[in-house]
Amino acid sequence: MLDWSFGNCTKSLMRLNSLHSIYNIVIGISMTMFFSCNGNMKEVQKIGISDNEPIGIAEKINLKYTDSGRVTANLLSDKMLNFTNRDFPYYEYPEGIILHLYDEKNTKSTVVSDYAIIYDQTNLVDLQGNVVITTGDNRVLKTEQLFYDQKKQWIFTNNPVSFKSEKDIINGIGFDSNKDFTNAEVLEVNGIISVQD
Repeated sequence: MLDWSFGNCTKSLMRLNSLHSIYNIVIGISMTMFFSCNGNMKEVQKIGISDNEPIGIAEKINLKYTDSGRVTANLLSDKMLNFTNRDFPYYEYPEGIILHLYDEKNTKSTVVSDYAIIYDQTNLVDLQGNVVITTGDNRVLKTEQLFYDQKKQWIFTNNPVSFKSEKDIINGIGFDSNKDFTNAEVLEVNGIISVQD
């Protein structure tokens, strides 16, 4: 009788050890999965999203930027694609933009382009295709591609440009200016034409 109960105890202990081992293995696998997922949370969030797809799409955009209650800019676009899931995040406007800018006196300047892309990390805006900037005092810049550095508030391009001031139309290759066009310079000038009213 004693041997039998000892055998049952041994069998019970073996079952407990076996269950304990299985329990430890399950805990070990669960912990491994938890920590491997925890370290790659961004990867887990990307599940189901292709690297070539945006994480968000907005249509019929009408954004207004304000400063102390005063509207300083109004961005209009038919479509925006959000690619901030990339290593170098950006926002793309494949159908172009219209941007109205307002100075302290509420004078409006307008920027139009067929396509735009805004790089999130560098704050660089790349405008492409029929880019036209019309200032509040009727100066007009036309080019096929133009960059705007939002940090430095600087506009520039190395493409052919046409810049119309009050009296002249200046053609050249390249353009540099501050955002207010008070320090505008057409580079590699190849023609100046006076315009009569």
